[in-house]
Amino acid sequence: MKLSVIMPCYNERKTIFEIVQQVLTVELPVERELVIVDDCSTDGTRDYLHSLKGHCAIKVVFHDVNQGKGAALRTGFQHATGDMVLIQDADLEYDPHEYIKLLKPILDGKADVVFGSRFAGGESHRVLYFWHSLGNRFLTFLSNMFTNLNLTDMEVCYKVFKKSVIDQITIEEDRFGFEPEVTAKVARLNCAIYEVGISYYGRTYDEGKKISWRDGVRAIYAILKYGYFQR
Repeated sequence: MKLSVIMPCYNERKTIFEIVQQVLTVELPVERELVIVDDCSTDGTRDYLHSLKGHCAIKVVFHDVNQGKGAALRTGFQHATGDMVLIQDADLEYDPHEYIKLLKPILDGKADVVFGSRFAGGESHRVLYFWHSLGNRFLTFLSNMFTNLNLTDMEVCYKVFKKSVIDQITIEEDRFGFEPEVTAKVARLNCAIYEVGISYYGRTYDEGKKISWRDGVRAIYAILKYGYFQR
């Protein structure tokens, strides 16, 4: 078995070295590859990524124009060669040492897709924005209404798919609308979906957080578009 870790990246010069090292060194029971898609970074991130070319476990793909997280993931999925595909942000909000628990339902033959959850279980979380937390729960609730799933954290970064599942899905959203879109499309495939609690080390806007209220509005649009109008 082989795991493809897909890492969309945009202006993450402060964290990219450390997160790449964590992904490459975490102990796993399967082979791994890291697919990094740089979405036209302008802060020096690309200089570091160019130095990774030729590494046997890393593929680096560069976008010439900034397109958004969904577009970067779409590119990453196209370059993945593993049996399983896991999404990893390029900041340090999510811990690669939790890959084991995320992969276990698939490796045990129980799941086709696994969602992490920042709101399930007793893992550690940095205390940050109340309205972000409320917004995430509302978007998950709205998504669940149309997908008939009982997820607790639809907007979470950590999602793992069997490659055979993600290959059946055409990603249309270029930005953060990816999360509700892929959730709705996975739900329509009637595959086995599991959820596991994860830790979360959120960052502030001063530390580089990028999502805004506009992305929340787009998420509502995506929930309606892919969860209702495309049923």
